[in-house]
Amino acid sequence: MEWNLVIAVLIGFAFGFILESSGFSSSRKLAGVFYGYDLVVLKVFFTAAITAMLGLLYFDYLGWVDISLIYVNPTFIYSTITGGMIMGAGFILGGYCPGTSFTGVAIGKIDAMIFTIGMFIGILLFSETFPWFEKFYYNGNLGPIKITETLGISAPLFVLIVIIVAIPLFYFGSMIEKRVKKVNY
Repeated sequence: MEWNLVIAVLIGFAFGFILESSGFSSSRKLAGVFYGYDLVVLKVFFTAAITAMLGLLYFDYLGWVDISLIYVNPTFIYSTITGGMIMGAGFILGGYCPGTSFTGVAIGKIDAMIFTIGMFIGILLFSETFPWFEKFYYNGNLGPIKITETLGISAPLFVLIVIIVAIPLFYFGSMIEKRVKKVNY
């Protein structure tokens, strides 16, 4: 029996449980990032990214993971920017990202169900019309780029810079939340 799929499903359920426990199945909480009244989602995911970066650095240092062997998807700059704008617009309009929409569906939120149906319709439309967009999709191929290689710095230095930048961002984010809440209430 292949345990990879079993482990993936268990991790997915655990991730969904944590999202729901954290309140991330609420479209209001997620939209709060864009309106400045609730930046918890931004802080949590930024912290998760830092934790993952530190974990990979330590695992590489201990010899448990070889970072040079980690696959990096190629970057297609034009389709990445276009897809990011489309997903960002959907995120702002619907108040969900794909993962949180499934969490909302799991607990019976109607707006999450409608968002998820819309997401599947978008995926179907893109799949069926892909031959029309294929040339654009693959245009602007930059290959498997890494920020550290682009900036010409080491991975540990990049992680340190991200941590140093994160601390004041968290502080100013809290100040923005307080100011927006004060104005709205």
